Amino acid sequence: MNKGKLVQTSMETIQWFIFLLASSVALPIVIGGIFGMDFAEIAGLMQRTFFVVGLASFLQSILGHKMPIMEGPAGIWISIFSVMAVTGLQDGSSFHETLQLLETTMIITGIFLFIFGIFKISQFILPIFTPLVTGTFFFLLTVQLSGTFLEGMLGLQGDSDTIQVKEAIIASLIFLVVLGLSFFGKGWVKNYSMFIGIVIGWVIFIIVEGEAPTIGDVQFFSLPDVFAFGVPSFDVSAIPIAFIIAIILLSNMVASIVAVDQVMGKNNGERKKEINRGTAITGVNHSLSGVFSSIANVPLTTSAGFIGLTGQTRKAPFMYASLLLMIFAFFPPIVSFISSIPAPIANAALMASFIQLVGLAIRNVSFDPLDNRRMTIIGIAYLIGMGTMFLPAEVFADLPSLIQNVMSNGLLVGTTLVIVLEQIWREKR
Repeated sequence: MNKGKLVQTSMETIQWFIFLLASSVALPIVIGGIFGMDFAEIAGLMQRTFFVVGLASFLQSILGHKMPIMEGPAGIWISIFSVMAVTGLQDGSSFHETLQLLETTMIITGIFLFIFGIFKISQFILPIFTPLVTGTFFFLLTVQLSGTFLEGMLGLQGDSDTIQVKEAIIASLIFLVVLGLSFFGKGWVKNYSMFIGIVIGWVIFIIVEGEAPTIGDVQFFSLPDVFAFGVPSFDVSAIPIAFIIAIILLSNMVASIVAVDQVMGKNNGERKKEINRGTAITGVNHSLSGVFSSIANVPLTTSAGFIGLTGQTRKAPFMYASLLLMIFAFFPPIVSFISSIPAPIANAALMASFIQLVGLAIRNVSFDPLDNRRMTIIGIAYLIGMGTMFLPAEVFADLPSLIQNVMSNGLLVGTTLVIVLEQIWREKR
């Protein structure tokens, strides 16, 4: 490799690495806040997340769809984590026991996805994901997560029952900064708006609080823990939840592959091979997330935006960056430093990034003319799905856990409704 080629590959690898890091850093902090984790536990979760993100992205690039698409923590899993945290407490389970059940749920979801991909079932399930279904899913996802993000911004996670004014003001400022950079920024500034916003917010937080992040007494080198939450616990309620999630995630796979194909100027027709292989490896990656007690990953459609902005279409730098993130996870002092990002800042950055998802939901829902049939289906799914989100957790307490964990999640209820109604109430042609 000549010097010019080496410099180009190095720069592209660094760019991909920053993108992988920026897309992975916030969710472990948010999940840690929901489950009341201390600093060491959040640092451990972040270490495992970095490792699994790097490994999952690398596996997809060599065995799955074989495209430069980042595997990152999935929005739907934030919803599952947050809802099961509430229902678990209501059912008498501790946060620790709920996390053990979540390990099982991720592993079972992975098994379903692997079966869908290896036996080529995914290509027969895909037709159910009409624009109406995907649009409804995206909209309900943003509605459900907005409450979680807003609580984090206001400092209401953990032991706080009232708004923390200083934290709320700084978080609101960062929300506006990330939003402004993503809309009005150019080039690198626009692409890394969330990362830049987190750094700015972190600095402001240090200045206001007068405390710099401390790494503490940690090992210089360590491997990610296996089953850090404990041995997975089984509950029959995990099976239907895992099955529904596995089906919903197929639409995410297709959207990512199509988006990256288009931005790279390719036209691979039906893309069945890429989708089947990608689904199978996503299944493997989900199971790995359960084993390493992390947050399950999916192919991120934002990879297409990164490729379009930077013009980086080569796969090699992406693979090097994935390996680099895995190696990065082996050094706890670095991970601990990043883990000290304040939770309100991470929540604010994520809240701003999800505004794009609202636009995507509206575009999908209005993709076809909104006739009486479509508006009725949307109305039923929205009213029941969102209505379920506002029901107190106590109302499901007397139901079997199998029904409780499904019915208490408005995202799963609403998305399942729109899928079923679309299949039963067929459009006249």
